[in-house]
Amino acid sequence: MGIKKYKYYFRKPRSEITKDIFKWLCIGGAVAIAASSPYFVRNLLSSRKEFKKYSNPRISSTFDRLRREGYLSIKNKGNQIYISLPKEGKKKAGMFQLEALMVKRPKKWDRKWRLVIFDIPEKRKIAREALRGKLIELGFCSFQKSVWISPFDCVAEIELLKDFFELPDSEMQLVVAENIGKDSKWRKIFKL
Repeated sequence: MGIKKYKYYFRKPRSEITKDIFKWLCIGGAVAIAASSPYFVRNLLSSRKEFKKYSNPRISSTFDRLRREGYLSIKNKGNQIYISLPKEGKKKAGMFQLEALMVKRPKKWDRKWRLVIFDIPEKRKIAREALRGKLIELGFCSFQKSVWISPFDCVAEIELLKDFFELPDSEMQLVVAENIGKDSKWRKIFKL
């Protein structure tokens, strides 16, 4: 089982408009709008700058496709239309967040080490391999078999990974340490 097996977790979106729609719904949560017009989606999105680059038919067809595929929930209640992300939509939105995830290198190192420790059961091997691949992508290095190290603050990023992979504390932890023993090897690797 190699890198190719976990790549499907991080596939590129079908189109940038899909990514923009998920980003908009993640920020806004469920959206309620007046349903007085049959062109509600176009009217709603055409006022937002990130959607001005798309044609109205493209916006409508993308919304319709995402609804059919179960990624969007669009419900009409009275004179309101509610647009939200069901469970599958939240997973897809999470993939887009992971795709853009990065650990920033600060100008000055705070002299602390971040150790990600995980013990994911064999039955979830694909998730374990995907997590390893994402840690490498984020600039972590293998400290031991299931322990990865980085000198940079990554609390928010690790929490996002835990949420995405649905990992409880018993399967993944982040430890912040001031002393890991002889660290000259790691300082050299991370160019500190």
